[in-house]
Amino acid sequence: MAEPQAAQRVLVVMAHPDDGEFMCGAAIARLAREGHHIDYCLLTNGDCGTRDPAIKTRAQLAQIRQGEAQEAARRLGVTRDVIFLNYVDSMLQPTLDLRRDVTRVIRQTRPQIVITQDPTTFYHGQSYINHPDHRCVGEVTLGAIMPSASMRLIFPELYYDEGLEPHDVKELYLTNTTHTDRWLEVTPADLECQVAALKAHTSQISRDPAEWVEAGAKEEAAEARQHGHDFTYANGFKYFRFGR
Repeated sequence: MAEPQAAQRVLVVMAHPDDGEFMCGAAIARLAREGHHIDYCLLTNGDCGTRDPAIKTRAQLAQIRQGEAQEAARRLGVTRDVIFLNYVDSMLQPTLDLRRDVTRVIRQTRPQIVITQDPTTFYHGQSYINHPDHRCVGEVTLGAIMPSASMRLIFPELYYDEGLEPHDVKELYLTNTTHTDRWLEVTPADLECQVAALKAHTSQISRDPAEWVEAGAKEEAAEARQHGHDFTYANGFKYFRFGR
């Protein structure tokens, strides 16, 4: 894998407050540790994600989960405030309005690298159906990268009214994928950051995630070794590099 060497601008785009931590938290921690400039954008504030009868309203849950998300990002090493688009949890649709909002964030943050969710993942094995919001965020982000962020006359109001210049993303990493072709080696310290970040989501996680975090990183490293990488722990992605 051609891993970034000099400090890059990285934009993480996820559907829910805990998605990045679950799916590739160790990789985000590694990028932060190496000095890359990370922005974190969440399309929803997770305002429907609870089974707790003590939480009575979406507004109450949104406030809780926004705080958890900011703390989790801090534990991964992200120093900037999390960007919330505040769409309703579990009701995302791949609309032009949503694509415009993600395009705006890309033009504002101007990342070389975007990390988001694979829109083609409908399920894993016989025990996991992928959340429709996860698929939607991937579809919308891919459309925002190509062509919307790079073309002045797509969403012209972003350029003419808001002064946001077009921007070309150079690399794209899709997490929660069934088409892995790139692996990012991570360390035990990166896994510890992922575990700490997951523990920040106290409304979502009741058991220590350390065991399954390590097991998942070992499993992805085993897959990487089949492709010639001598890794003990890894996070896997579907990878794109654009030649513009």
